[in-house]
Amino acid sequence: MNIFEALRQDHEKQRLLLKILVETHGDTAARREYFDELKDELERHATAEERHFYVPLMDDDNAVELSRHGIAEHHEIDELVEKLDGTEFSSPAWLRFLKQLKEQVEHHLDDEEQEFFQIAGRILNEKQKKALGEAYRDEMSELA
Repeated sequence: MNIFEALRQDHEKQRLLLKILVETHGDTAARREYFDELKDELERHATAEERHFYVPLMDDDNAVELSRHGIAEHHEIDELVEKLDGTEFSSPAWLRFLKQLKEQVEHHLDDEEQEFFQIAGRILNEKQKKALGEAYRDEMSELA
């Protein structure tokens, strides 16, 4: 599995968890469970993605700015997760913050898949793509 396939696989999981969460209501066990899973997924993904996708690409002048932008978006997502963490699950504000998180995460994933993957695809050779995919998957497993 190359790096793009590995990242897309996790992107789909994040999209699904966000979709499920938006459909939950009130302070339910399901809301807590799905949010904890999403929070863990986003944290592990950001760490592994930064190490095994963004950092290696920063060696190329054509990818520096996009890498910085992607990492900055990870921090914005972290701040929204923190805001959700500090809000009661039953509060109407929780769902409002979740919708902001969903919008931010989906924007980030779309940016990566529609713009950054194409640039990275021209920078990385096939051997690098596969090695980064394996390193990313290994780290995701270690962080689990």
